[in-house]
Amino acid sequence: MLTRWYGGFAAAAVTLGTITLVVLELTDTGFRHWWAARPLTTDTAAGVLVVLVTVLVVNQVVTRRQVSDRSRAIAAQAAIVMAQAMRSAQTVTAALAGTGDRDTATDEVRTYMIMLLVGAPVLIDTPVSRDFLEQAQHLGGEMARVAGLIGKTSGAREDSQARIDRSVARLRAASAPLLQLIDFKELTVADPGGPATP
Repeated sequence: MLTRWYGGFAAAAVTLGTITLVVLELTDTGFRHWWAARPLTTDTAAGVLVVLVTVLVVNQVVTRRQVSDRSRAIAAQAAIVMAQAMRSAQTVTAALAGTGDRDTATDEVRTYMIMLLVGAPVLIDTPVSRDFLEQAQHLGGEMARVAGLIGKTSGAREDSQARIDRSVARLRAASAPLLQLIDFKELTVADPGGPATP
């Protein structure tokens, strides 16, 4: 991020310097004569300034495009994780209520955890996606804990359901800024419970 800001500052400084030299040449006769008397210096300085402006401005355009493309990749990864999170949470909830199968719930949680491991390198880069990853891991931990309790105890059912619901709500909130980059059809697929936009 700092590199991008330094690059932008350098591009602005070189562009401003070039504009200043052009204005001075147009308005100051002594300045114009000094440069006219030194053609090699003038040509070299002009060439260096043109190269600097071109390279720095192109670098800024390319950097912005890369950031935009990376943001879309992170949003797509978050959408995939959200889809599996909702599916896993529904399966675990059904098994907890006695209407689903414990083995199916365990398989769904395992699949979800594998998806988190695969998506973690993409999601860990920025603070927003890192927060999403942390909430997704927290939900994974809750589902794994509940999947281990299914069929063993009935007393903690309401508490377990409430903990999963809270984790899902926090994950939805953390996903909102990421999923804004995805169109509505993709968002519906990613989050069957409803759009996660704020």
